[in-house]
Amino acid sequence: MLESRAAVLAEEYFTPAASVSTPAVMTSPSSPAMTLSHPSSGRHFYLAVDRLQFKMRTLLELLGVVSDRHGSVPIAICVSSRDELDAVCAAVANLPFVSLSPLYSDQDEAERASVLEKSRRAAIQRNQIEDTSIDGSPKPESVVLKLNITVVTDACLPSAAMGEAPLMSRVLINYELPTKKEAYLRRVSACLAT
Repeated sequence: MLESRAAVLAEEYFTPAASVSTPAVMTSPSSPAMTLSHPSSGRHFYLAVDRLQFKMRTLLELLGVVSDRHGSVPIAICVSSRDELDAVCAAVANLPFVSLSPLYSDQDEAERASVLEKSRRAAIQRNQIEDTSIDGSPKPESVVLKLNITVVTDACLPSAAMGEAPLMSRVLINYELPTKKEAYLRRVSACLAT
């Protein structure tokens, strides 16, 4: 059942259909991106996981479905605490279809810059792959089709005030929803803006 909920969510996100008909996956009619002028024009979804013990399993299944159907999509996973970052990284790190990079508070500046650059390169590579498939050119054989996942705590989101560009991810997964609208908007602008 969880796999089918994750599949419905992944399929709905990546197809141009107008609405979701499955009750387990709902488009949020009052999401900030729909009510405020914001750089993210994407659709926002909420996948309800009724038991905490299924949360990680649902995340892993969702990543598997996205990888199977859409290849090298850059993804940002936002968490509230370092403990959650460590738990998500431990669960995702051994997946064979994932390239994982964490952003956390006690990371040195050079490593942080490297993670941010890796995320931007993955987004640029994904755009080039899509451009070649649009004009009919074959995909280059040397392209590695792994999900590029950046896991980041709220305290370590890229900051425009510090001169850092957004992650440029195509998908933002809020491992848990923030309690304040401002935190949600900050996640969206730091992870999805181009």
